[in-house]
Amino acid sequence: MTSQTITTQVGGKEWKFETGKLAGQANGAVLARLGDTVVLATAVMSKQVREGMDFFPLLVDYEERLYAAGKIKGSRWVKREGRATDEAILTGRIIDRTLRPMFVDNMRNDVQVVATVLSVDGENDPDMVAVNAAAMALHISDIPFDGPVAGVRVGKVDGQYVVNPTNSQREQSDLDLIVCGTAVHIIMVEAGANLVPESDIVGGIEFAQAHLKELTDVQADFHKQVGKTKATPIIKEYFAEVMEKVTALLTDDKIEAAVYVPVKAERDMNIQNLTAEITEQVKAELGERTDINIAKEVAGSVDKLLKKYQQKQILENERRVDGRKLNETRLITAEVGVLPRAHGSALFTRGETQILTVVTLGSKGDEQLLDGMDDPTEGRAKRYIHHYNFPGYSVGEVSPMRGPGRREVGHGALAERAVEIALPKQEDFPYTMRLVSETMSSNGSTSMASTCGSTLSLMDAGVPISTIIGGVAMGLVMDESNPEKFKVLTDIAGIEDFNGHMDFKVTGNEQGVSALQLDIKVKGLTAAILAQALEEAKPARMHILSKMKEALSEPRPELSPYAPRIVSFMIKPDQIRDVIGSGGKTINGIIAECPGVKIDIEDDGLVM
Repeated sequence: MTSQTITTQVGGKEWKFETGKLAGQANGAVLARLGDTVVLATAVMSKQVREGMDFFPLLVDYEERLYAAGKIKGSRWVKREGRATDEAILTGRIIDRTLRPMFVDNMRNDVQVVATVLSVDGENDPDMVAVNAAAMALHISDIPFDGPVAGVRVGKVDGQYVVNPTNSQREQSDLDLIVCGTAVHIIMVEAGANLVPESDIVGGIEFAQAHLKELTDVQADFHKQVGKTKATPIIKEYFAEVMEKVTALLTDDKIEAAVYVPVKAERDMNIQNLTAEITEQVKAELGERTDINIAKEVAGSVDKLLKKYQQKQILENERRVDGRKLNETRLITAEVGVLPRAHGSALFTRGETQILTVVTLGSKGDEQLLDGMDDPTEGRAKRYIHHYNFPGYSVGEVSPMRGPGRREVGHGALAERAVEIALPKQEDFPYTMRLVSETMSSNGSTSMASTCGSTLSLMDAGVPISTIIGGVAMGLVMDESNPEKFKVLTDIAGIEDFNGHMDFKVTGNEQGVSALQLDIKVKGLTAAILAQALEEAKPARMHILSKMKEALSEPRPELSPYAPRIVSFMIKPDQIRDVIGSGGKTINGIIAECPGVKIDIEDDGLVM
């Protein structure tokens, strides 16, 4: 196949997309370049459906290659790239969340998208290059895909919005905002911010959409030049005869009795029993069938009808399954100091969602070294680490205890980013901080509960954070035939997340927003709708902050007696070698004479 190229200008920078040069056997392949950052995105679709597949199997992989930055892995024994870094997992999630809503709901063909970073220039981050390369690869392929869709990053430097800021510009920015969608619709948003007002977020999204148009236009143009005819996907259609009988049997009275109860466990059991009852009735009416799985068909039909009923009740009657008003949060309780020997701990409960967050303080030597593509010479270090766990018992299920999945990494990163803005500087508080949020019970918005638990546990540990950060998850139900008809929901429960159209998490304090993350399941979300959701999230956040302050209003004046004590002071950089001594003799001698002591020295002369 002959190589073909198209270019466009976005924010004064040239974007180049090429196909036909690499990965010719993929359904679609695009080599994208911004500056000297280059990403190859490929898209492949299976021709058959795996037996028993009852969901759309989309797999998105973001592959970092250390050669892209001229770097060899730091381990002495392992030089091959291994498990994806957290940063790669998070970028993969961004790509997935951007692409997934653009496929037909009931499609059952396996689709795999792989974005491989081939070159990084240290200034243009490969994540947005990967998003656009992946979208372009799908759009020009024969894979059914409702594109185009694009993504840009927005910063705010010296009061001015900047599209796809360089890494040096990002360091000066008050806002790190990723917006994916089109000139009309918003599909995915993610942000970290320096407690900016909600209006800055909305302004950044509106600014982004003009540049999204430039990128979707070039996708449309490239599709006209090289695009393949779209294949016919294999669609899961509910068996008409079963759906008809379920519709007749699943009366409004039965739905009301089963679903509209305040307790999740009771509701789940009611739905399970109702589904079993209807299954037996349908089996009795249809008799033995070998051409369909009646139990599966009934379960799918029940689920679809319950979702439509719940959405209709919210749109027409503003009625939620647990009886709350649309702008009402669930009951909140908070407790600190719940573990006697931990350096800091907090238990945060919102409705049936409960998080236990525990803080451990360590020295400079406990920092996490990141062996990624960012720095071609040496890795970066993290002094603030937040990990999130989601065991099966939190939702009453049997689940093997394995390593964290993408969801756990993503939720942990969001809560970490939310609170990071409040941390003291290293010279004022020279500790490494590791937080672990254990999900004790889940019924929606565990990442926001983790944000609240993190803030409280840090204060319980005596970490002098500058402000209290809280978070809330907002939902949306939209009339898909008329997107202008919608309702925003505050503090969504699990069933409202599953059956709704949006999951929008917002964190911050009284002053502004520190982080947010938005996922949408259907087209139709606009900046105006998002602005309303942000506006309604603010009073909910204020309420949550007030409940947190009732538990602990400021950091404790002293560290836990079980936490290490660190003394720090500055020396002149040219005196560092005197402290270390020849071959480390001086510093090692001090450590040997003082059991239990660690000494860390920074290049600027900070001694800890």
